Amino acid sequence: MEARGLYHIYREADVETIALRGAALTLEPGTWTSVMGPSGSGKSTLVYVLAGLIEPTGGAVIVDGEDLTRLPPPARARWRRQRVGLVLQRDNLHPLLDVAENIELPLRLEGRGRKQIRARVDQLLDEVGLTDRRGHRGGQLSGGESQRAAIAIALAPQPRVLLADEPTGELDESTAAGVLDLLAALKAAEGASILTVTHNPQVTERADRRFIMRDGEIFDAA
Repeated sequence: MEARGLYHIYREADVETIALRGAALTLEPGTWTSVMGPSGSGKSTLVYVLAGLIEPTGGAVIVDGEDLTRLPPPARARWRRQRVGLVLQRDNLHPLLDVAENIELPLRLEGRGRKQIRARVDQLLDEVGLTDRRGHRGGQLSGGESQRAAIAIALAPQPRVLLADEPTGELDESTAAGVLDLLAALKAAEGASILTVTHNPQVTERADRRFIMRDGEIFDAA
């Protein structure tokens, strides 16, 4: 996945806010990339554009030679379901579904068979350490358990890329370390490229490649 010269402008009445100013980034296969920056630097907008949730004002997102930004919305949504896993800081779980049902949901949307779904859910619950919490809903989970469940949901369809927006933002240091350990283990087990955007140095230290974001631009941290 490659971001080429991304611009995004939010407009409200006569006020314009430039969130991305020519942001450029390449996510290499099987690597963990971190973009660190303060609130308001454009990190979340970058994730939403890369995930195809919003269209950039300018620039392109290239995936395997195809310009994601030129796909019509239905095709972009289908691509996102199949190829990208998304973990947000909060509200990753459907409140009326238990953990196992949340993980099942993207697989059902893909039309996978019941036996295949069950095997994949069991595998992910084991990998994220939530087998004994499979029947619990989001409100019954701790912050760390919720984020582990969110990671399992994002990985369910075996995406090529996992995008995580402040995955440890509301966790204490010890719980955050556990989530980061899980991301590192799953990168090896699942083979997905990971992008974390964060203001937390603890997250950045785990990454293979490190960048800094300021005022909508991305700079090499080295």
